[in-house]
Amino acid sequence: MPIAQFIMATIKIVLRKNYRKKDGTFPIALRLTQYRKSKFLFTGEYILEKDWDETKGLVKRSHPNSMRLNNMLLKKVSEAHDIVLEMEASEEKQSVSTLAKKILGEDKFDFFKVSEIFLANLVNRKKFDQHYNQEKRLDIFKNFLGRKELSFIDMDVKLLRGFETFLLYERKVKPRTVINYLMLIRTIYNFARKEYQVDDRNYPYGKGKIQIKFPETEKIGLNVDEIQLLEMANGLTQAQQHTVNIWLTSFYFAGIRVGDILKLKCSDFKDDRLYYRMGKNKKLVSLAVPDKAKRILHPYISIKNHKNDLVFPYLKGINMGDEKLIATRVKTITRNLNRRLEIVAEKLGIEKKLSMHIARHSFGNISGDKIPIQMLQKLYRHSSITTTVNYQSNFMHKETDDALEKVINFD
Repeated sequence: MPIAQFIMATIKIVLRKNYRKKDGTFPIALRLTQYRKSKFLFTGEYILEKDWDETKGLVKRSHPNSMRLNNMLLKKVSEAHDIVLEMEASEEKQSVSTLAKKILGEDKFDFFKVSEIFLANLVNRKKFDQHYNQEKRLDIFKNFLGRKELSFIDMDVKLLRGFETFLLYERKVKPRTVINYLMLIRTIYNFARKEYQVDDRNYPYGKGKIQIKFPETEKIGLNVDEIQLLEMANGLTQAQQHTVNIWLTSFYFAGIRVGDILKLKCSDFKDDRLYYRMGKNKKLVSLAVPDKAKRILHPYISIKNHKNDLVFPYLKGINMGDEKLIATRVKTITRNLNRRLEIVAEKLGIEKKLSMHIARHSFGNISGDKIPIQMLQKLYRHSSITTTVNYQSNFMHKETDDALEKVINFD
C-alpha cells in the first residue's frame, strides 16, 4: 500500500466516493493526515469504482491505463513524501494546511476540475435542480473564456468584470441573474480554498473587488379581480383549464410550489387537510383544504382507483423513486404550464405576467399586511421569520401609501 508515515504526517492515495460524476467515475486524491486532521489533494484523475483496488490504493489492471495512472500516482506520493520530510526536518510544527499548500505548489489546481467535484457533490445530495442550473452556468463561463481550463491564479477581478459585462450586454442577462453567476464562481473558489488549499493571492471577491450585492427584484402578484377572472374563466381548452386548476390550487394553499403540486397523491388528503413534505427543504406541512380547493380537486380525486395515485396526471408513469428524472420532468412540465398561462392571460385580459410562480406572489399581494407576519411565516413554510418579512415587504404598502397621502393632501 503506497502509504508512509513521517513523524505525524501520513499520505495515502484514496478514491473519494462522496464525489461522483455523471459518468459514474470518482476522483482520485492524496489524503494528507496530520494531528488527526486530513486534507484531500485532488489529482485530476477519475475512474470507476470497479477499477479501484481499495487495499492497495492503486488502479486495478482492469483499467486500460492502469500502468500510466499508477506510475503517476506513485510519483505524486513520492514527491509529497519528500516535501513532508523536508518540512518536518525543520523541526517546526507544521499544520496540515501548510503541508498541503507546499505539496500542491503553485498553480496546481484548475477551476473547472474543482467545479466537476462541486457538481458531483450536488448530485450526491440529490440537488438535481441546482446541478442542472449550475452546470449550464459553468458551460456559459467556459464559452466566454474560449477554453476549458482556468487556473485560480488567473481568475482575477479583471476577468470577472469582463464576464459580468459579457452577461449583461451580450447575453442580455438580468442583473439579478448575473449575481447568481458570480455567486457560483465564488462558491466554487471558496470550496477549493477550503478543500484543496488553492493559491488565493488573486482572490477576486471582497472590499474593493467583486462584491455580491443583490439588486431589488420586483414581485408583482395578481389582485382579487384578476384571480376571480381565472376562477370564472370560460372558453378555455381542456389543457388550459387543467393549467388554471393547478395555478389556483397553488394559490389556495398559500403558493405551494409547482413541483410539490405535481407530486401530490390522493393519500395526502386526510380529514379535509393536506399533508405533504416540501421538496425544497423536506419540511412536513399540514394545511386545511379550503372549499374552493375542494371544488377543484374533487373531479381529479374522484376518478382515482388507488390512494397512492397522483392527483394531477402530469407525472403519471414516471418512477417516483427516480428524483433526478422527476426534477427534469418537472422543469419541462412547468415550461409548458407557463406557456399555457400566458395564453390564458391574453384571453382573459390579464396584463400582468402570469406564471406558476406568480401564484405565490399573488397570495402575498392579497394578504398584504392583513395577516400577522408570524402566521404568514407558517403559511409560507419559511424557516426564518426574517425571510417572511423580506418577502412580504414587497406587498405591504398601506403604511407608506397612508404616509404619502398625509404629506400631499394639504387642501
